Order: sequence, then structure tokens, then C-alpha cells
Amino acid sequence: MLYVTTLDEAAAANAAGIHLLSIEGRFFSPAMREAAGRCFVQVGLPFGSQGTFEGRSLATAEDYLRAAFHFAAMGGDCYYCAASFDIQKVLCDNRLPIVAHVGLVPTHITWTGFRAVGKTAAEALMLWQEVKQLEAIGCFGAELEVVPDRVGEFISKNTSMIMLGMGAGPGADAQYLFAEDVLGHTEGHKPRHAKTYRKFAAEYARLQHERIAAFKEFIADVDSGAYPAPHHNVPISENEYDQFMEQVKA
Repeated sequence: MLYVTTLDEAAAANAAGIHLLSIEGRFFSPAMREAAGRCFVQVGLPFGSQGTFEGRSLATAEDYLRAAFHFAAMGGDCYYCAASFDIQKVLCDNRLPIVAHVGLVPTHITWTGFRAVGKTAAEALMLWQEVKQLEAIGCFGAELEVVPDRVGEFISKNTSMIMLGMGAGPGADAQYLFAEDVLGHTEGHKPRHAKTYRKFAAEYARLQHERIAAFKEFIADVDSGAYPAPHHNVPISENEYDQFMEQVKA
């Protein structure tokens, strides 16, 4: 499973044989659905800092329903929702396949901080109870983020939901990474669970250097008169130009 944000990433995931894609609502469109091809697409419903839908933040179950059905019409296969249990239940009751989120939830970090969740017996039990509650209200699956591998395996084997593991060990039902980590978009710190297969950051830096060089060469050509050259210009015949000048003078 990959989190993608661009048409090129979605198309590459489809061509490579990736099974599942996570695409935030702000990036999802008919063109993105087409690019994703055979991939099963989870559409993220806007929440908190992730933006708005139809010009406003989602606050009520009706707001979330409207957004989910909007993305369903574009071809979404399931819908990520990190809202309250009661809102998630309304979505499930309306037969929408909902993916929840447990463990390290970035929009809930006031309660946990950015750290692994479930390293104590008490926290592991809290995760298990939350998973069972999500299962009971009808969630289709849940992202299981940054939890101990043994806890992730136990949960995945003992729930009817599909557990999408991000830093949750090999026992999860899917292995989920961000395309930007797989492709090495950035330098510096990366999560423990991330694995980088390419170094796009170096290529982006090279391309930026080439952009600047090309722009400087364009400036130099304009200043020297090398651009535009005759073959860049639209010609007019001598006869037509002479007639134009005669008419101007008249």
C-alpha cells in the first residue's frame, strides 16, 4: 500500500502492481482514479489540518456523508475517516466501507505525541479495545501505525478488519508506506519504518540547478540578441509589408 499525491505516482503504482493506494480527498479526482487503474483506492476524508470540503471543515456526520458520497461518485473504493466513533458509525450504517486509524494518529497526537503507541500492557490493551470498538460499529479496516510488531500481529489475526500496517510489523495485512519516503523526496530525518528505494531528492536538486542555468542562459540570449533568432519569428512578405506601410502613411 502506498500513499500518493500525484497522477504520476498513482500511474506508477498501478504499473508496478501495487495493490492499495491511499489518496487524500484534496488530491483525488476522476483523473487520479483513472491513473490508479486496478489499484484499490482509499480516499481520505478531510479532517483537521487536512483541509476543507466544499469550502468548509467537516464537523458533522452529514458533512462526512456528503464528502464520502462525493468521492464515491468519482470511483473511490473505501474512505479513511479519523473522526469520532459516532460519525464513523453513521458512515458505516450507510454502507460506506470505512477505514479508521489506531496507534500513532497524526491528527490525535495531543494524546500520544509522535511516538510508538502500545509498548506498555495498558496501551496495548487500549489499542485492542479500540480496534474491537471500530469492528463493532462496522469499520471495514484500520490503519495501524507505529505499534510493536507482536501487538500488530495479534490485532491483525484477531479482528475481522483489514489492518493496514505502517510501522506495525510483518504481521499486518498490508505494508503501507508514503511514496515520498519510498522515492526519497526529502533529506534528513525519516521514520524508523520508512525504507527508501530511490534518491529523488538528489535528482530534484540536480533539476533545480539545471532550471537556474537554463533561465540564466535565456537572459543572456535576450540581452545579446541571440534570442529570438530569425527562425523563432513570424515572417511577412516584402509586398505585404510595403502595402501595410503605405496604408499607415495614408
